[in-house]
Order: sequence, then structure tokens, then C-alpha cells
Amino acid sequence: MSWKRDGFDSHVGGVGVLLADGSEPGPVYIDMGSSGHVPSFTDWWVYDGAVRRPMATTMRGRCACGWRGERTFPIDWQQVDRDDVDAYDTSGPERDWGSHLDEVAARAVPLPEDLAGLLRRLHERLDELVDDDPLTVVKAAGELKATVAVFGPLATRIVTSSEQLPLARVAEVLGMTEQAASSLLRHYEHMDL
Repeated sequence: MSWKRDGFDSHVGGVGVLLADGSEPGPVYIDMGSSGHVPSFTDWWVYDGAVRRPMATTMRGRCACGWRGERTFPIDWQQVDRDDVDAYDTSGPERDWGSHLDEVAARAVPLPEDLAGLLRRLHERLDELVDDDPLTVVKAAGELKATVAVFGPLATRIVTSSEQLPLARVAEVLGMTEQAASSLLRHYEHMDL
């Protein structure tokens, strides 16, 4: 189970767990058979103490950016339905992650309202057209791609040529992790017109 918010793709949230000693366990590796690949899992419910797995005692919110919630919530393993782990109440960690995302959004640069409105209307109009006139939507997507190919690299050159903007600040203003911001800048730097 993961949580996402539109516009903040690199801030995927989920339930993290802590062991009785307060440490955060590493991934659990589960041998699925005779394959040479042994997959790892970090879903909160795999830390149930079964088959030599660590047993989590509490849960908290976590984010792909590295954020961890300060509040913890006890796990009552007697109440966890192994056939429907999503039925267990994880609303506390999810609310905390939501507050984290609110803070991320507050630090991010807002789009000017006229631009945000224009993008919203464009999205709505393309949604109206896609079923009845998909070729028009394909044509519009090509036009949008051409616009992005001009302005994405131009803006990226301006951003990266400024020694005033360290990557951490760029990531914060864009509302994404440093890794995602770096990837986005590299994408625009090498975009073909």
C-alpha cells in the first residue's frame, strides 16, 4: 500500500515500522522457490515475526524522500487479518504523511493562477476529446511536447547556470526529492527539439 498526491510523484508515502528496540528494520527477503532471485519486501505487514522475520511493534508514516513520522502507532497483530491486511487501520501514519506533504507543498513554488487555470482547462478539454476524437488529442500532445522541448531546456539552462540555486533548493521549490529534481534537470538538458 502506498500513498501518492498529484504533483508530488517523488514523495510516495507508506507505512513504516519500528521494532521493540526502536530501530527500523531492513527489507525482508522471502525465498519464493528455486529461482536465483530472492525478492525483498518492506510492506509493514511482513514484519509479523513469522518464519524468523522481525516483529514490528509500532508503525509510523514514511516517505520516499527519507521523511519518517515522529508519532508512532501500536500494531495489534491479533487484529491484523492476514487475508486482508489493507483492512487494518493505518490512518494515523497516513495522516502524518499527508501533513508532511502539506509542508512540502507549502515550500514549493506555486504556479501562477492563470497558468494553473490554463493547465486545468487544457486537461479537462483533452479529457472531453479523448474518447470521441483521439487523433486531435494525439495532435495536441505533439504540440505540448514541442512546447516543453523549447521551454524545458531553456529554463533548465537558466536554473543550472545560477550558482545561487543548489540542487537541494531546486528540489524544495519544485516539491520533489533531490534525486527526482536532478533526473528532471538532466532530462531537460538532453531533450531533443
